[in-house]
Amino acid sequence: MKASEIRELSADDLKVKLKEARTELFNLRFQMATGQLDNTARVKQVKKNIARIQTEMRARELSA
Repeated sequence: MKASEIRELSADDLKVKLKEARTELFNLRFQMATGQLDNTARVKQVKKNIARIQTEMRARELSA
């Protein structure tokens, strides 16, 4: 997910996307621990998405 796409989302949508991303990261970590994960780069992508979402949420909080 690109930063420009994240900026267009509403606050409620950001919370939903953050929850989904954290769930996906948990599942990816579980798959990695059991040796079932094929695409290990996906973990890094999901972490970056979480950081982008949190950054946008914080920027909105400071501007309000």
